[in-house]
Amino acid sequence: MTNSADLHPARIPGYDGGPLTHQPGLLDEPHFWLGHLYSCVQSEEAEELLFGADCDAAADFQRRLWERAEWPTFTVPLAADHRLHVVYRTFTDDTGTDYLLHHPDWDHAELLARDDGHFMGPGLSWPELIAAADNALPGGSTTDPHARLLLLLPAFGDDEVPDDAVDRLAGALRARTSVDDPGPLAAVLLEGQGAPGPARWTAAGLGFSVNDGEYSLRNPVNRFALSADRLARVANALAT
Repeated sequence: MTNSADLHPARIPGYDGGPLTHQPGLLDEPHFWLGHLYSCVQSEEAEELLFGADCDAAADFQRRLWERAEWPTFTVPLAADHRLHVVYRTFTDDTGTDYLLHHPDWDHAELLARDDGHFMGPGLSWPELIAAADNALPGGSTTDPHARLLLLLPAFGDDEVPDDAVDRLAGALRARTSVDDPGPLAAVLLEGQGAPGPARWTAAGLGFSVNDGEYSLRNPVNRFALSADRLARVANALAT
């Protein structure tokens, strides 16, 4: 049986830094989401739609978040005891958000994406993102699918999203943020898809899902990619 300490660890095997602190209350702060989604903004239009009149307040909230000594950490449980960890790395000169996948039987967590000045990703396809958002498994930072979707969105990149993706993202933005026009914002966020842009996902004859992202750890042709066995276990853990 998975216990609370497993889902909200004081440390993540193979991941240095901290102290990691479970802070689900941040997910109820509308200004948190504006800063969290900022890296997904790739145009002036998207920036205006995201921040609106809340730009100064959101910037102040984010500044205070990055000045914390502790590292805010959020967890999304997955099937078969896997879990996704989202860690706010508050190093003074190296702030960023890390997206990690772990299982208690693994000796170290796998980095899926890194959201900072040296972005790495995407780490999640649209089906993987939605499966994690919707699984309703208890024990993590939240069971709310809207919050989970927004929390994991910066790690996502996919050049094939379904017709209902804009409505789905708009619903999450409407539920969790104070943006004035969630529909148009969702459309531009899905068009730009953050720093790496959309990636093409395929099984590529490997039997598991990989992508062609230039900065992705899940692109087997990249020199920094995960090894084949690690790519396979990541894909299997995230399988929909």
